[in-house]
Amino acid sequence: MSEPADLVVVGAGPAGMAATATALAGGLRVVLVDSGTALGGQYWRHPPEHARAAVPTDDLHHGLRAYRALCRALTAHRAAGRLDLRLEHHAWSAVREGDGFAVHVVDRRAAPRETAGVVRAPRLLVATGAYDRQLPFPGWDLPGVLTAGGLQALLKGGGVAAGSRVALGGTGPFLLPVAAGLAARGVKVVAVCEAAHPRAWLRRPGPLLRNPAKWAEGAGYAAALARHRVPVRPRTAIVAAEGGERVTSVRIASLTPDGSPRPRSERRVEVDAVGVGWGFTPQLDLLVPLGCALTASVDGNAVAAVDAGQRTTVPGLYTAGETCGVGGAALAVNEGRLAAQSVLTDSGAGAGHVRVNRRLAAVRSAVARQRAFARAMALAHPVPPAWSAWLTDETVVCRCEEVTAGAVRTARADGAHDHRQVKQLTRAGMGWCQGRMCGPAVHCLTARGRAYEPAERLVATPLTLGALADLDDEPPEPREPAAPAADGATDKESS
Repeated sequence: MSEPADLVVVGAGPAGMAATATALAGGLRVVLVDSGTALGGQYWRHPPEHARAAVPTDDLHHGLRAYRALCRALTAHRAAGRLDLRLEHHAWSAVREGDGFAVHVVDRRAAPRETAGVVRAPRLLVATGAYDRQLPFPGWDLPGVLTAGGLQALLKGGGVAAGSRVALGGTGPFLLPVAAGLAARGVKVVAVCEAAHPRAWLRRPGPLLRNPAKWAEGAGYAAALARHRVPVRPRTAIVAAEGGERVTSVRIASLTPDGSPRPRSERRVEVDAVGVGWGFTPQLDLLVPLGCALTASVDGNAVAAVDAGQRTTVPGLYTAGETCGVGGAALAVNEGRLAAQSVLTDSGAGAGHVRVNRRLAAVRSAVARQRAFARAMALAHPVPPAWSAWLTDETVVCRCEEVTAGAVRTARADGAHDHRQVKQLTRAGMGWCQGRMCGPAVHCLTARGRAYEPAERLVATPLTLGALADLDDEPPEPREPAAPAADGATDKESS
């Protein structure tokens, strides 16, 4: 793309792809940045192009028709020179620069050599998704204990099953497709331990009834699990893993309504792999340093505060998908379209045509309906309040720095009231993962009742000193001045 970009989109998952396609269709020039080797993000993860015929994974996906349509649209715009697609580029920082934004990236296509670069545009749309939320338990650091998302990534990305006897635990509908995918590949799924109970949905049936595709999808998973004789155990959790060089068994316990293990309910199950997931945590690393306001979500996370058009509180900055609250791919696609339409309007490219307005109204209606479902899902599948009863003082909570639950509890007793202060006292969250694995758990142990807000980091992903040194050689990229905001700009945009 020879001309300056009008928009940078970070993240090529469902939200980022939909936003990019909408912005391109509206006449904008877009740079799309993603750390993956192909379009699709985690949800539409596929094997590498050269291996797709040998490793079929289409049966593990939903919405492939939408994915392929988006791929075709982006490919056509790339061929026309309007899309600059930068795969295997990790965005490690985004900063204000004049009237626009500069996104610092690391090009890892020639790994292990890393090359730094900068992409600039008057407007920035962040669609970085989310990652697995984990709660520690004795033995969770054994080889063979993975996140539920990690198990699915192995399946989708390479057709690889992590084990032959697998137990799944945690809460939320995401456990079901993981179990079904493993079972379809010949894995013996010995148990799906769901901490919540299906009766919780009966308290809020409206959102489920208004989203028939969701319950139809759930019914399909239930049929698949029944066909493969996979036991689903409600109000149950994996409370410990055991083994030597790798996991060999798990201890499963029935739970009381608050999540405490029922006395004398534990039993031991032999496994060679484990997958655990307690929902997801939004990836906000690029948004927080830019000053984007956050708001509490019902699932215990802080999420980006946006208006009805996916505008953040920072003028020119937009976000869509799981950064606004975990709600699934269909919601992310619609939010991506909304965000891109706001970009078009604010940059003066919005046509305001009646047909466009009708389509936009339909998308907004879908977003409202799907957000209501996401809220009901979070309320039906909460993190058990008493989950910390599973922990012994010797249980490792921060794996990178080997900080135990006892050390975290001591820090809390000494006056630490959130995960940042625990980090100062114990180093929990200062390791390689920068708190991704332990941050939500440490927060729950010290600040119950408050939403988890990630720490502000100027560097969002590790990079080499050599890549940083390349910044001195980075020539300035020409850029058009930012377009003035549209007359319909909200109070949040001008604040």
